[in-house]
Amino acid sequence: MSQQPSVILATASYDHTIRFWEAKSGRCYRTIQYPDSQVNRLEITPHKRYLAVAGNPSIRLFDVNSNTPQPVMSFDSHTNNVMAVGFQYDGNWMYSGSEDGTVRIWDLRARGCQREYESRGAVNTVVLHPNQTELISGDQNGNIRVWDLTANSCSCELVPEVDTAVRSLTVMWDGSLVVAANNNGTCYVWRLLRGSQTMTNFEPLHKLQAHNGYILKCLLSPEFCEPHRYLATASSDHTVKIWNVEGFTLEKTLIGHQRWVWDCVFSVDGAYLITASSDTTARLWSMSTGQDIRVYQGHHKATTCCALHDGAEGSPG
Repeated sequence: MSQQPSVILATASYDHTIRFWEAKSGRCYRTIQYPDSQVNRLEITPHKRYLAVAGNPSIRLFDVNSNTPQPVMSFDSHTNNVMAVGFQYDGNWMYSGSEDGTVRIWDLRARGCQREYESRGAVNTVVLHPNQTELISGDQNGNIRVWDLTANSCSCELVPEVDTAVRSLTVMWDGSLVVAANNNGTCYVWRLLRGSQTMTNFEPLHKLQAHNGYILKCLLSPEFCEPHRYLATASSDHTVKIWNVEGFTLEKTLIGHQRWVWDCVFSVDGAYLITASSDTTARLWSMSTGQDIRVYQGHHKATTCCALHDGAEGSPG
């Protein structure tokens, strides 16, 4: 058992490897071979124990704290690319979304699929509302659906742009906003309002033409970034843009990647952003200067996803 680093940073690439990095030095200290499929998404469990790897069609969990090359758990009910994966705040259950058209909930203790929701379109993105009782999914047909886990049903459907794929969804840490990014480079922003029941209502707030290319990831800043609130948008135009949520004005454009930027993740205090790109690199950016301060080099093909957990154990990464 190796000493667990306080910062867990991992990337995955089309070269069929997953790499763990020392965030400050840029040194790769562990490489996992993943020959089974491409990796679509990485997520670290709240307690920093496992790295979830979403592939085609399985989700595999690797032990963060050992050098074991084999996964410790495998979840195999999906039938196509798993595009989204995440965890409930205490790490007892996991959620996923797949191009097979389903959203699923998995119990990590029983190690099985507990629930399945039918989206009727290839699911690209799923986020958990901070209330821990609603999942929000976006699909290739342009549909956004809210899945009420208490009622066990779809409680709301939205179609911001017909037949325009929703690529990424993000929810503000306090549950006040949700943002959907699509293939037209547009972000739709809604206020989330609590209805008379437990159901969440969407009130349109803003439409942001963020990029001319695809938006591949959108992400709202975490709680410890307060009082600043930012929206990061990663795009096929090789840039990441940082927007001030107050008025959705452009704060900074992060320029340095040479190809598509597929993924991004904030540090727990919102002071840094990690990005992953088709140029084979991942980068660490300072939010205050907009400059890249570390380049993580080692992958031989496109780096498609990244995961970071630099918070206390049990806090979301």
